[in-house]
Amino acid sequence: MPSSAVVYARKAQYLLLELALPGRQKANAGVLLLDPSDDRLYLKLRPDWDRIADPDDVELLRLLDDDFLRHSREMGAETFLRSLEDSFSNALRITEREGIIIADPEKALNRAYQRHVEGGRASGRSSLPIYSLRAAAGKFGEDLEVEPEGFAPVPEGMRPESDLFVAHIIGRSMEPAIPDGCLCVFRPYHGGSREGRWMLVWNRGASAGGGEFTIKRYTSTKTHREDGSWEHTGIRLEPLNPEYDDLILNPDPDRYATVAEFLRVLPYEDL
Repeated sequence: MPSSAVVYARKAQYLLLELALPGRQKANAGVLLLDPSDDRLYLKLRPDWDRIADPDDVELLRLLDDDFLRHSREMGAETFLRSLEDSFSNALRITEREGIIIADPEKALNRAYQRHVEGGRASGRSSLPIYSLRAAAGKFGEDLEVEPEGFAPVPEGMRPESDLFVAHIIGRSMEPAIPDGCLCVFRPYHGGSREGRWMLVWNRGASAGGGEFTIKRYTSTKTHREDGSWEHTGIRLEPLNPEYDDLILNPDPDRYATVAEFLRVLPYEDL
């Protein structure tokens, strides 16, 4: 298992509600978030309709919150959203859906509202570097050069450490714990037991400046010598998703290297 608690994240979608009244500037009026795991709609609309709408429209706009939630419960959230996508136009509009990875839908909803309606960004927290490497949750990922591409806030409740970093996950072999397309926090591996831990492994034979990466549960077999020492005789990288097969590697230090240990998924609400 990972050295810290797993944040079991999942895929979700959000879209924005826009208000475009004649004679007024278009404004983001709220966020609708769909959690497909239980077909539930989460909704947060702005309370200050009088700032972006005429008095004659405000009374009707204030009814949207209860109306949306009631229809989503009666019709099902996915069906209700499709009906909005098919019918909305003119003054009230909705954007295309944006796929995200979430752990807490309420927090993700508030984060999207803060970002798109209030116009704010997460602040006051230390940052972790995001690297361009794509770790395959399957076989080894594509060969690419690894470069820094930005920063992400340190998740709440995680102690900042100078060597932590963030990388992309591509593939489904570590689902449901690590969803396809998510960002994850890693700690560089500096030695010690790897048995049973979720490790980022590098195929160093891929290229000089980059390489191929995969994330799996690490297990190994060892041969003990008469002098008390031992050596690896086999490495097995195990997926969580039963649809995928184990990866069996020869313990070749000139080709494979354990780069880092998985700590947690970085969901949308922590970005």
